[in-house]
Amino acid sequence: MPEIKWSNLPAAQQPTWPNQDELMKARAELATLPPLVFAGECDQLKLSLGKAALGKAFVLTAGDCAETFKHNTADSIRGRLRTVLQMAVVLTYGSTLPVIKIGRIAGQYFKPRSGDTETIDGQTLPAYRGDAVNDIEFNEDSRTPDPWRLVKAYHASSAALNLVRAFTQGGYADLRQVHSWNQDFVKETATGEKYEKLASDIDRALAFMEACGVDPAEFRTVDFYSSHEALVLDYEQPMTRVDSRTGNLYDVSAHYVWVGERTRQLDGAHVDFASKINNPIGIKVGPTTTAKDIEALLSKLDPDKEPGRLSFIARMGVSKVESVLPILIQASFKNGHIPLWICDPMHGNTQTTPSGHKTRDFNDVVGEVVAFFKVCKNLGKHPGGIHIELTGDDVTECLGGMEELLAADLPTRYETACDPRLNRVQSLELAFRVSEMLKLR
Repeated sequence: MPEIKWSNLPAAQQPTWPNQDELMKARAELATLPPLVFAGECDQLKLSLGKAALGKAFVLTAGDCAETFKHNTADSIRGRLRTVLQMAVVLTYGSTLPVIKIGRIAGQYFKPRSGDTETIDGQTLPAYRGDAVNDIEFNEDSRTPDPWRLVKAYHASSAALNLVRAFTQGGYADLRQVHSWNQDFVKETATGEKYEKLASDIDRALAFMEACGVDPAEFRTVDFYSSHEALVLDYEQPMTRVDSRTGNLYDVSAHYVWVGERTRQLDGAHVDFASKINNPIGIKVGPTTTAKDIEALLSKLDPDKEPGRLSFIARMGVSKVESVLPILIQASFKNGHIPLWICDPMHGNTQTTPSGHKTRDFNDVVGEVVAFFKVCKNLGKHPGGIHIELTGDDVTECLGGMEELLAADLPTRYETACDPRLNRVQSLELAFRVSEMLKLR
């Protein structure tokens, strides 16, 4: 493989590795490891995202805020996958659109931070930047960045992807399983009961089709893609390879990668890196984004005006969507570009309770999606998808929802390694709400 040369542009949010020799060794090992995904799979996802950009599909990106090595278990992976599959069934049934399923999985081991250090009880240590960099435990050894954790993240991602492929291709994702995905809480929640009714409708439809001699293979398996934030370039760059078919570069650590709000500087290394790879890519945009930013990003990242190449993931906060987003969407469709717009209703709505817990209010999450759909409808543009942080567990990290979780409930099962996630009931409740919006799009 020819040597890939990278620019020396400034890169925000990078760890301070204490041993550069060990970093070079870890990078060299990563560069020899097999790809986690293949170029053809990335191309197929790009084609599907192109359909969403043209209004012919809807994107569901969902998964953990920050994956951890500890929770990279079969039960945890199955729980997250099951929740995404349930949400996708609800969205597909309600919208009659194909739903493109992308997991925040098998690589989301990196997190940007507001500061390089954290101080607790007078002790200052490096901030936790995700399990691929250091450990969340607050002591000097745990918080010292270790480049060999990059290699550990690769192997953890490989194991997760193997299991996801087994589930999605080996029968677990068969539409005839829609009831079994729900057995553990159908009798306990109104959302579960609503889902069970939908599952019964699907059962009847499948039985009718089977009676007519129709049994498509697509009902037995699903295409499920991996994604994560392309944050730490010491991981992403060694995982970038030349495709033998085309000579193009692909980041083979995931099918889809995105550049975050904190690292989308036009003159920075992350945008430059994204411009060189042929994966479909996303850019998180917040309320400080300008129309000129959008136009410059499109020029840099999608010069060929290829539907599905570039997604803008809007994370505005519920109070700013209607004042900021219309200007950005209008700017994005100038000059023949057809970008995909996706709503991230999580990151702009984080708050901290008096107890010190970071949380999000379910009403704010829904409110941002409602405002996103309203803006898109007013502009005659397709609301292309949602980007959600969730878990398959019954955590208590976000307020509200049908369970009416209160601030006092947060400590009960507050398990996130970084930001608060919707639990399974809240995730399904959101899917039902979005499916209703899609019917009216």
